[in-house]
Amino acid sequence: MTPRADPLTTRRDDLMARLAQDRIYDIAIIGGGATGLGVALDAVARGFSVVLVESDDFAKGTSSRATKLVHGGVRYLAQGNVGLVREALHERAMLLANAPHLAQPLPFVMPSYKFWETPFYGIGLKMYDVLAGKAGLGSTEFLGRDAVMRLLPNVQAAGLKGGVKYWDGQFDDARLALALARSAAARGAVVVNYCAATALLHDGGRVTGLTCEDRESGRAYTLRARCVINAAGVWVDAFRQKDGEAIGRPVRPMVAPSQGIHLVVDRAFLPADHALLVPKTADGRVLFAVPWLGKVILGTTDTPRDDLPREPAPLREEVEFILREAGRYLARGPQRSDVRSVWVGLRPLVKPQGDDGDDTKGLSREHSVLISRSGLVTVTGGKWTTYRAMAEDVLDRCFAAGLLPAAAGGATDHLRLVGGDVEAHGADRRQSLVPAAGLSSYGSEAAFLGTLAGADRPLAPGLTEAMVRFAARYEYARCVEDVLARRHRMLFLDAQLAIETAPAVAAVLESETGKDPQRAAFTSLASGYLLPALSASEPSPR
Repeated sequence: MTPRADPLTTRRDDLMARLAQDRIYDIAIIGGGATGLGVALDAVARGFSVVLVESDDFAKGTSSRATKLVHGGVRYLAQGNVGLVREALHERAMLLANAPHLAQPLPFVMPSYKFWETPFYGIGLKMYDVLAGKAGLGSTEFLGRDAVMRLLPNVQAAGLKGGVKYWDGQFDDARLALALARSAAARGAVVVNYCAATALLHDGGRVTGLTCEDRESGRAYTLRARCVINAAGVWVDAFRQKDGEAIGRPVRPMVAPSQGIHLVVDRAFLPADHALLVPKTADGRVLFAVPWLGKVILGTTDTPRDDLPREPAPLREEVEFILREAGRYLARGPQRSDVRSVWVGLRPLVKPQGDDGDDTKGLSREHSVLISRSGLVTVTGGKWTTYRAMAEDVLDRCFAAGLLPAAAGGATDHLRLVGGDVEAHGADRRQSLVPAAGLSSYGSEAAFLGTLAGADRPLAPGLTEAMVRFAARYEYARCVEDVLARRHRMLFLDAQLAIETAPAVAAVLESETGKDPQRAAFTSLASGYLLPALSASEPSPR
């Protein structure tokens, strides 16, 4: 195979020099998660000039802590939200087509322990197939007891009546965020991580740009723009407050954060290519057991929070809930000592008008777009699957408000992301991301890694020296955490292995960047992903 041409570099000096240029952008975006990056790509693909700043690393927050599912929302179908499900199923097909190296179909099995469950859930999932139409990934099947046990080794056999098999999708969230950032940059967007927006600029009551600060050098920059989009996830209210203070209008918070945790265990607890889904646990929540990159993800919870930490910690009762419920549906249930990593994300759920309650289960999972009197555009909520539709909605709202000249949509409908110029993996597209993390996530860029120094030098299973060099040169990586948490997913798969691998990664990264790779900081961070660090009554320190 002939290696591709050298990918677009992400040298920090070059990025900051572009940021320092005196120009007026069409769009300035605050936030480098799924939403902000999706807007950046859509906007630049339509011909707008775009600058995006992220205070930490891309997808550092919620966008790297999802359950890794590209789904239409079976739960929303049960709630009667057919429009949302239809949109999500359409977007699921788009995502799988535009990023085939990062997203693939995944079969799910719902085991039934009551006779009514198989026909009840099966009929609902047949409706799911109908809504998907030609974008369907596979037909729903009614399963007998033996078939369920064959597809889900280690499923609890006692009381098992049968089950239902259906199809959804799975992806690597952090690497998809990187693909969005790099795809936007390849089309001319200025996309910078570790550069925090510090204030909004106003002139005559209108927002005209923002100021930001390079977190590495401390240098301040002024970015002027015709349209400013606040896509800071759970942190959008901070910038809404700044805007309100500048124009003298009070602002009510629009986000009610909800915490979800995931536990990762070895594949031995679900040695299958199928995921297990329990649609209703003892307390009414959903339980997933999902094979992913050689491990199994167990989750998730839905716990209201009134604070917004960058590294939220798992609560004792959340861990106990997942282990207890997993033990009810797996013949051999995992114990605390079996957990390889525990990670937590904050969902930016949108508050209904006038609602000051703290029960987040009933709040909207849909996104919301608000435009203030000053013209500040705020977008939050939603989910990874519909990031592309959210971006289109944001820009449509900007056009309607006269903030930008209208431009034809559909620019990202069939836009392959960086690395996506590959065919489906194998003869059958319907495969899960079960194999260990490796070159497959690089797609068409995998061959290029073979030209870098250290291509054959492993630093850990699935991680080579060349991957670290590639992360530093072409994927915006600045420290050990960037590499082991988001370019490679080791921290999310096996925190102890990540700690052990950190010295080797730090040495390569320092030779590439010439800066402190923050190995000590990473070791401290990673210790919080080890479940033994969780005390009997308190969240783990992070």
